[in-house]
This record gives sequence, structure tokens and C-alpha cells, in this order.
Amino acid sequence: MDIDNLFKVPKIPLGGNKRKMPDNPTPEMLKKLKMDVTAPQQQADENKSREPRQNVKGNGRAPTVEDEEDVDMDQNFAPGGDADYFVEEDDEGRFFGGGLTSEQKEILNIFENAAGEGVQEDSEEMSITAIRRMLLRFERAVNKNQDLRSKYPDDPTKFIDSEADLDAAIKALLPLAQAPVLAYPEIVRSGTIALLVGLLAHENVDIVIDVVEVVHELTDEDVGNEDEDDETEESAEEALRTLIEGLLENSILELLVDNLPRLNESEESDKLGVFHILGIFENILGFNPQLSTKLVEKTTILGWILKRIQSKTHDENRGYAAELLSILLQDNPKNRQEFGKQDGVEIALKTLSQYRRRDPVDADETEFMENIFVALCSALSESAVKAQFLAAEGTDLMVLMMKQKLQSRSRSIKVLNHAMSGVAGSAICETFIDILGLKTLFSAFMGKGTKKSKPLANLPPSEDIGHILGIISSLFSNIASDSPARIRLLAKFVESNYEKVDKLLEIRDGARTRLKATDDEIEVEKQEVADDEEASELEATWYLRRLDGGLYTLQTVDYILAWIIMEDDGMLGRKNQTLNDIVNTLRIFHKNVDDAPEVPSGSDSERAPSQKEILEGLIAALDTSDG
Repeated sequence: MDIDNLFKVPKIPLGGNKRKMPDNPTPEMLKKLKMDVTAPQQQADENKSREPRQNVKGNGRAPTVEDEEDVDMDQNFAPGGDADYFVEEDDEGRFFGGGLTSEQKEILNIFENAAGEGVQEDSEEMSITAIRRMLLRFERAVNKNQDLRSKYPDDPTKFIDSEADLDAAIKALLPLAQAPVLAYPEIVRSGTIALLVGLLAHENVDIVIDVVEVVHELTDEDVGNEDEDDETEESAEEALRTLIEGLLENSILELLVDNLPRLNESEESDKLGVFHILGIFENILGFNPQLSTKLVEKTTILGWILKRIQSKTHDENRGYAAELLSILLQDNPKNRQEFGKQDGVEIALKTLSQYRRRDPVDADETEFMENIFVALCSALSESAVKAQFLAAEGTDLMVLMMKQKLQSRSRSIKVLNHAMSGVAGSAICETFIDILGLKTLFSAFMGKGTKKSKPLANLPPSEDIGHILGIISSLFSNIASDSPARIRLLAKFVESNYEKVDKLLEIRDGARTRLKATDDEIEVEKQEVADDEEASELEATWYLRRLDGGLYTLQTVDYILAWIIMEDDGMLGRKNQTLNDIVNTLRIFHKNVDDAPEVPSGSDSERAPSQKEILEGLIAALDTSDG
């Protein structure tokens, strides 16, 4: 007996009765398919509505094959199981499905609801009431965690939930950085700042890292600066000052430094914590640079930095430590002296020695190297640091770097300029000549081994040339007359038919051209000044502009030329240069130079002549020669 013929039921394919669609169906195809599917169902629903309702409590009519097809189609027709595929359509029947299944849509709704609550709170956080509510929740979370930790110190299961609440309460403070004018005074007034800083001593390092992140965000110099209104910016700056003062009163600097050894930078979260700590120091010092002395005096931050920069592998925190070191030593004699006492010169030279034969691998490491060089240059302003630099054979290392023609070459020239300046640099000048540094120096000065280009008169000399001129100037000032070292120095200018003197005169011509253009601009401004009193106030500003506009280079070159003429007048008349031109420049130099005498490091009974006294002697000697 044939069952199919008996009941006249069509055969169901083995794979079901789903329609086959291409991978990328067109909207017209989808619309047609949807109409084909829904039409029979609508007709069935109409027929059902006309039938009398019987057997309500029973199972109803038996399901048919058509029903089975409809159910199958409802569940599987939408591409990807999109729950909104048929729901979201416009009047013309085009579909705009979201591409989400029912389960995915439900998860998204949960997150949207949570985000909605956050938005509602964000809209309130600009009010003082919302800020106080937030601070109160934080205070309660701190107190609850402290109570449970004190009651059950050996049973973490008792306080682990409170720790999670505390973590959330700390992170909830981050939005306060967007309302500094309202929030910061309230943080200080309510005592929240003491609670926040106190958590830096928390047993859980994760809590400490949370606090560090919040403080880093709150102390950022750009807090609340979305508006360009000057009055708003001033209020935000005053609020930031109030916050930083409150942090300092609660020993924030000491507690932050004490936490640095606790953090294991092999862990990503701890590494980020170190980054935020260094960021807080940068924010505070950027707001008040004078606090750098207190940071070094009251904490062990300098020792930590010197250890951190010696790391064999380079990363972001190592670079940040070097940047902070350069900030701490900038314009701060006390910190520079402490740098020397903690063997900072030896450590810096050891760190820089790795760049003698190779360049940094990327821009971040280049910045790291640059910051170490900058820190060393700042420290070399101190006489004691210069002595340590000489003892650590820093002169030798810098000369070796000059020979390699790598990125470190320019920086080494800059370091030598700082090291050899002043009376305290006399011993370094002598050592420089003894280790045959003159050959390397003048090779760089003449541009040997580098691609030459025609100098432009309206452009200043390169930074390297500026520092080389400073080194030559220091050599003439510090090397004793009639000494073998001085004779070797003068011989460099005589050799090859005075080619180095000609180079000096080329630089001088360029400086005079630039200075003339600057003087013309200043002359126009002087004519626009109303009275003599205003002109007198602007004199210092105009002089600084003249220095930048070529006068500084002109003074340095003429100072060197004056010494050469004192020893050998063979350069006179070259390129139509006269003594009067040089003497006039030296008189301007003498008028504006500091006349404070320099005390040599060798004897207390003698003192070296000041720069002003040296210039007086040169001017007098050249006037006599001219006469």
C-alpha cells in the first residue's frame, strides 16, 4: 500500500523545504520571497478566524505540513538569523535588518540600558549635588572596605566584594576631570582628597593603580578646557591649583614614589601604573616647576630614574623616565648637584655609550637618547659635574661619537660645548686637545665627509656649527698662552692657506646679512613708539631679537677672530674685513655681557678674569693694532 497516495501528502525533501538563495540576494528577490511566504499564512489566519472556537482546552487541530513549513521559514529565512530582518522596513517594503540574532539583540539591549543609566548620571554630574553624591558613594566604599579588612584580615572572601565596590567607586571619579571648577574645591573641602591619597597605601596594588589613574586624569593640564572662554580657563586653572595644593599637603609625592618599587612592570597593569605615576609628576611639575626641588629632596625619585634608564630593553616607561630626568635638571642647580652625587654622570655616559656605534631603532628611542643628552648638558652647568665628566672620560666618549657620524654626533658636539665653557671647563679643553679632538672638530666644522650645499645668507648656521663655534671660543678663552696646546690650536687656522679663517668669514657675512634685516624691522618699530619711556622698556626685547637675528653668531665669530689676530695678523684684509668691524661688535658684546668673575676650581686666592675683562683686553689690543 502506498501511504503517499492514500493520504495525498507531498513528499518532503530530505533537507527540508527551505528555499535556496544565492549568497547575496537582491532586495527585489527578498521582497518577492517574503510575499510568497506570508500570503498563504495570511489566508490561513483568515480562515481560522472564521471557524468557531472549539476545544479551547484541548491541543487544537493537528499540525499540518504547511504549518511545519511556515515555522521553519519563520526561524530560518532571515539571513544570519537577523531578529529584525522583517520588522524594520519602510512603506515600500524595503528591509533594514540590523544583522543581529534574537540573542545578540537581547545582549545589546542590556548594554544600551546600562549605557542609558550612565548617560543619565553624566547629565547630572555637572551639578554640585551630583558631585557630592558621587563623593559620598566613594567615601562609603572606602570606609566599608577598611572595616571589613580590619575585621577579617585573614579571610579575603569577607572583603572581596567590598574591594570590587571600591574599585568601581574610584573609577567613577574619572568624569570629575570634566568639571574642575565645581568638583576640585569640593574634593578638597569634603576630605575626599585625603581618602584618595590614603588609598595609595592600600594592600591591594590594583586599588593603588586605580587611584593613580584617577589622580593622573584629575591633574592633567587640559582639564575642563573644552571651552575657549578665557574666564573659564582661569577658573579651571585656579581649581587645579587648589587640587594640587591639597595633594601636596597629603604627601602625594612621597606616597607615589614609595609605590614605584611595588609595581612589577612585567605585568601590563603595573606597567600602566608606573606610566600614570610618571605622568602625575610631569603634570605637577608642568603646573609648578619649582616643585622639582622638593620632589628630589623629599623622595628617592632621582635614584629610581637613574636605575630605570639603565634597563637593557627600551620601552615607553624608560623613555618617560628620561624625559622626567631632563625636566628635573632643567634650571635647577640643586637637582644637578644631587645628580652628580648619585653618580648620574657615570650612569648617563654608560647609557649613551650604546649609541656610539648604532642609531636608535625608532623615534621613541631617539627621543630617549635626546633626553639623556639634554639632562647631561643641563648638569654640566655645575663645576662639580664637569669634574666628574672629565674623571669618567666623558670627553673621550664624545670625541669618539663625533667620529662615527651617527645621530649621536650632533648631540656629542652640544655636550662638549657645555662641558668646555667657563673657567671650570679649562681642564676639559686641555684634555680635548690632548686626545686629538681638534682634528675631529675641524673636520666637522669644514663639513668634510658630508654632502656640501651652498650656504644661504639669510639662514642661520646649523646647530652643529653654532656649538662648534662655542667650543672654539672656549678653547681660546681657557687654553693658556704660549702653551703647546694653544700653538696647536692656532696652527689649525693657519694651515691650508687660512681655509678655516675663510670659513669663519663666510659665517660672519651670513650673520651680518641676517642682522641687517632684523635691525631694519626694529628701526620701523622704533619710529612707531610713542615716547622714550616705552622705547626704554623695549630695549631688552629688541636686543634679544638681535641676538636671535644674527648678533650672537657675529659676536662669537668676531671673538674668535680677535684672538687669531692677536696671535697672527695674516687674516687681515681677507674678504675686505677690517679691525673696526670686529672692534665694534666686541664693544656691543662688552656692553651687554655679565661682569661676574668666575672662580677657578684650583685655588681660592686667585680668580680667573671675567668675560667682560677679557673683552676689555681684546678691544684695547685691537685698537692699538689698528692705530
